[in-house]
Amino acid sequence: MKIKKLVLSVLGAVVAATGIFAGPAMAAEEQFFPMLVYRTGPYAPSGIPVANGFRDYYTLINKRDGGINGVKVTFEECETQYNTKLGVECYEKLKGKGTHGATLFNPFSTGITYQLIPKAPVDGVPILSMGYGNTAAADGRVFKWIYNFPTTYWSQASAFINYVAQQEGGLDKLRGKKIAHVYHNSAYGKEANPTLGVLAEKFGFKLTLLAVDHPGQEQKATWLQIRKLKPDWIFMSGWGVMNQVAVKEAAAVNYPMDHFVGNWWSGSDADVIPAGAGSKGYKSAAFHQPGAGFRVHDDIIQYVYNGDAAEAKKNNIGEVLYNRAVLNAMFGTEAVATAQKKFGNKAMTGEQVRWGLENLDITEARLSELGMEGFTRPVKVSCADHEGGGPILIQQWDGNQWKIVTDWIPTMRDVVRPMIEKAAAAYAKENNITPRSC
Repeated sequence: MKIKKLVLSVLGAVVAATGIFAGPAMAAEEQFFPMLVYRTGPYAPSGIPVANGFRDYYTLINKRDGGINGVKVTFEECETQYNTKLGVECYEKLKGKGTHGATLFNPFSTGITYQLIPKAPVDGVPILSMGYGNTAAADGRVFKWIYNFPTTYWSQASAFINYVAQQEGGLDKLRGKKIAHVYHNSAYGKEANPTLGVLAEKFGFKLTLLAVDHPGQEQKATWLQIRKLKPDWIFMSGWGVMNQVAVKEAAAVNYPMDHFVGNWWSGSDADVIPAGAGSKGYKSAAFHQPGAGFRVHDDIIQYVYNGDAAEAKKNNIGEVLYNRAVLNAMFGTEAVATAQKKFGNKAMTGEQVRWGLENLDITEARLSELGMEGFTRPVKVSCADHEGGGPILIQQWDGNQWKIVTDWIPTMRDVVRPMIEKAAAAYAKENNITPRSC
């Protein structure tokens, strides 16, 4: 009894002196990453490897590294089915979770991104729409809370035209060529159209725009038009089941697959495998390498799958969209690590993570430390430039796997950046935003 009284008196003294109750351990801080996923519905073939890539990289950070500088990474999935309304509901459900609320959001949908853009500054949660969303958000003077590095739809479209010019013998050889854009009839699919239109006028090629309605399972009429048109090149902005249907239809009308180039959301394993031998030669844009031949993949197999490579393969390791999600998750965790250098090794708030995104500088040396040497290019973000204007690669399906078939292809920044600034200025005027000085 005397011992019990002594312990209680000591506890009382601790509380009186420090204001801290020396009882059960305080909950450890956590860095919460919400995951908007679509494992079900017509876009599941694209959504499943994406969800698995995010999940596995966050798990790797905890198991290999002990979190981000000691701060545990937590995450939770919310099913959107690639539906904008469900996506916004998931955002509202998850934005307040974690020690300081959501770290950032990766909507993985242009439609959802558009709806979250006005919410981000109000809620203090940054949006990382990596290679998608509103291209004008590349102008950080207007879109303080939105980031779309390492490149955008408009830059990609210009790089595609540069690629076509390389294949045809120069930009001057584009005059009179016929180029068709087969696109998902949504905000996402339409993003490249303004840039392609400007470049058609500039270089004299004939542009045909062919919309495919959601979800893209019926495309017979589109490919009948293509058979009549006989375009020299086709560019596709598709997603989910639309891509595999398009590849099958292209093969059915005997279109030369090496002149059919998808954007970076139209170049996954699920897009080509269903077409069998007919997909051989199909190409797509990319901004990272395919395959599981990098140390980060070895680490995932070791730490996440306990050395079970077969199980990792079942979960899409090395597939294009799995790798895309791993890259995206890395950008998010590195933004937190960047913020910690300024604010301390603790869980970061949305505002602090926003600062981390804006000051992100991922060098070759850092990529090597992360097990991603040669996996992608270095990335540097700034206040004014939330995109980076990064170049693209072209990958080609050889019937069994994707292979990179080009060096990095530059974008037409002299064309695209003025378009971005003009669109951002119009958005600022419409929404009464005063652009900040960078």
